[in-house]
Amino acid sequence: MRRMRRDDFSRRLMRESRLSADDLICPLFVLEGSNQREAVSSMPGVERRSIDLLLQEATELHELGVPAVALFPVTPPAAKSDDAAEAFNPDGLAQRTVRELKCQLPELGVITDVALDPFTSHGQDGLIDENGYVLNDETVDVLVKQALSHAEAGADVVAPSDMMDGRIGAIRTALEAAGHRNTRILAYAAKYASSFYGPFRDAVGSAANLGGGNKYSYQMDPANSDEALWEVSLDLDEGADMVMVKPGMPYLDIVRRVKDQFGAPTFAYQVSGEYAMLMAAAQNGWLDEKAVIMESLLAFKRAGADGVLTYFAKRAAQWLREG
Repeated sequence: MRRMRRDDFSRRLMRESRLSADDLICPLFVLEGSNQREAVSSMPGVERRSIDLLLQEATELHELGVPAVALFPVTPPAAKSDDAAEAFNPDGLAQRTVRELKCQLPELGVITDVALDPFTSHGQDGLIDENGYVLNDETVDVLVKQALSHAEAGADVVAPSDMMDGRIGAIRTALEAAGHRNTRILAYAAKYASSFYGPFRDAVGSAANLGGGNKYSYQMDPANSDEALWEVSLDLDEGADMVMVKPGMPYLDIVRRVKDQFGAPTFAYQVSGEYAMLMAAAQNGWLDEKAVIMESLLAFKRAGADGVLTYFAKRAAQWLREG
């Protein structure tokens, strides 16, 4: 076996999995204002940006060959409410950002997050009853309004990340009825109730609202694997064009099972906690930053992912261009 490993040329000839900029989606955090940027303390190198600065970042990503960005708005506390009405405000932060991106960079794919946690005063992904339980159907009604507002702003892909039952079918039906037949749905179909999301909640400002609460009643139990296939099958049947497994590296087995079972476009989210761990180790000199980042991204491809949402997208694309 070592004969084929001896030289670079023979290793390249037998290489099974390859990573390119085409495989990368970059999550971007957007905040209100002009010429504003804020560092995310728990995610070294990641910033929240106002729309004007986000456009600059998106332009650089586009020039590097990254095909799409995923938007996550930072909602001002005053705009949050129990009914999450800001989520479907046609002049909301996410909607304005989509319009600007599609005007300035029409060829760049724009993916929007469809979930209510950035907009609720309690930090949950949906509306709650008097006992704090997240209501399913009432939440789906709001998610449909949110998805429609994103599509009307020009979003190429809406990505429901809330894990409510039946929301993919409801959104697909509403998009069709409103004439948005080509708006794609990227379903967070297997999203686990993971402890790896902490830095993200800091970034979008929902951590303080959630407080000591949890999302166990609607996100998946990390112990389960068969359930993920059931969830994915339901979302595909309801009209999802693509499916997401989240988190990423701790759930590579789920990525492989989903791809093998369905053969549908399958994506993974290398989440904020994964990013923070690798960056902390690299900054402490414990790991080689470039080597572990590229190895981690290649692992997603090897597991069967068609693409990866990753905060490393820009630097990975730069490294790939440099060869």
